[in-house]
Parts: sequence; structure tokens; C-alpha cells
Amino acid sequence: MRPLLLLILTWLLTSPALADQHVQHIVSEQAAALRLPFSDGVQVGNIIFMSGTLGVTPADFKLVSGGITTETHQIFANMKALLASQNASLSDIFKCTVMMRDIAEWPKFNEIYVTYFPGDKPARSAFGANGLALGAAVEMECWATAGSD
Repeated sequence: MRPLLLLILTWLLTSPALADQHVQHIVSEQAAALRLPFSDGVQVGNIIFMSGTLGVTPADFKLVSGGITTETHQIFANMKALLASQNASLSDIFKCTVMMRDIAEWPKFNEIYVTYFPGDKPARSAFGANGLALGAAVEMECWATAGSD
């Protein structure tokens, strides 16, 4: 784990501001019905930690066809729905991690990404991956604040 990320996680998990906060597991009806082995996200205080999100249709957790372009748009649709359930929006995202099957598709991903963040951009990390769940082209994990608007 990167030293800075470890430092941030340690601070978040030991911070007096978060220490007494209730942990709320966010699980959509679709995820619950499919009995997926993870939560869609977890909210601690006013921070939402979203699980890695794939370009899947929520009803059946099947990857959309069309590669990185359609998958990226679906990822954002899925994130919008999760954030809306917590009274938040894409503008509340402050950190993203992007995992890509083929880092050569980075420019194509960025063309789409910036349309969802037309103003200030979240902090971001990205890397190429040897394999992603379901054979996905891209997966994105983000952190956001809840109820900041």
C-alpha cells in the first residue's frame, strides 16, 4: 500500500471526528437481491467510500457491451444512483481510483471522464491491471462527501 494512502486511511480510521461515527453499509435492492459479496459503499460520518464500480447493469450485474466507452458511461450512471441514495452527487466526489485493463485506452477514458466533472476535478490515481472482475475494461472507486450541497 502506498505510504500516503496508508497515512490517510490511518488518520481517517483513528480521527476523533470519525471515531464515534456510525458505519452505514449502503446496499442497493438489486445488490441485495443478487446476494453480492460486498456493499455498494460504506458511509462513515459524512464520507462515502464507494466500492469499485464496474459498467454493469444494476438489475442483473452483467457487463454492458461496447468496451471502455459504454462501460465508463454505465459506471457513472451507477455512481450517480448510489450517491443520490445518500443525498449526494458527482460534484461531491473528491477522490477516484481508476483501474484499466489496457492503459493504452487512457485517452479514451479521459475524454468521457471530463464530461462528468466539467469543473473542478477530483484527486485521482490510475493504473493498468492484469485482469478486472467480469472481464471489464475499466473499474472505478471513488470517495465522496454526503449532504454537502
